[in-house]
Amino acid sequence: MTLMTERPTISGTGPHTFEDLLDLLDELHVPDGYKAEIIRGNIVVSPWSKGYYTRVMNLVCKQLDPHLPDGHLISQAPLLFVFPGVENAYGPDIHAAHEQTLETASNRLDGEALSFVAELTSPSTRDDDLTDKVETYGKVGVPVYLILDMQEEQATVLWTPSAKGYEARLTKPFGEKLDIPAPFDCTLDTTGFQAPPES
Repeated sequence: MTLMTERPTISGTGPHTFEDLLDLLDELHVPDGYKAEIIRGNIVVSPWSKGYYTRVMNLVCKQLDPHLPDGHLISQAPLLFVFPGVENAYGPDIHAAHEQTLETASNRLDGEALSFVAELTSPSTRDDDLTDKVETYGKVGVPVYLILDMQEEQATVLWTPSAKGYEARLTKPFGEKLDIPAPFDCTLDTTGFQAPPES
């Protein structure tokens, strides 16, 4: 097992199938304050978000909720969405999917059922949010991916998923309005997404 200070990662000594990693993830006792995902064939354990991230997640959910496709729910509940075709499993900060996706006793939810995901970057997850997750969410056809870059204080929306990731993107600094494309077709006001003043 390999551990990194900011981002512990578990990698085995031999080859593991994606199913093996999912089984290991099921048995893993993650330390309080951390979440676990499968990224590039490794189990990655990352620290939970800062307190004010919850405020931002609530603002996103509140604004998008009235514009959800019929039967879809938006949440920031800690759930694991699995992408077997690309052998990744993520716990997005915010996710929207049809309510039937949640009608299962399994803790492994169908990643291809997602209609929207948002990730709030942190120093330990930023690289994955900006690269691997762009590719994965795009390849599996998630219609809209929102990246809230908490370090650069800017929001990027990606849409038109393709085999290479996403073909369209728009970035605005926090405090401005950002158009969220179909199937939502609404405007997200990013006012108040900034970090609070340091005490």
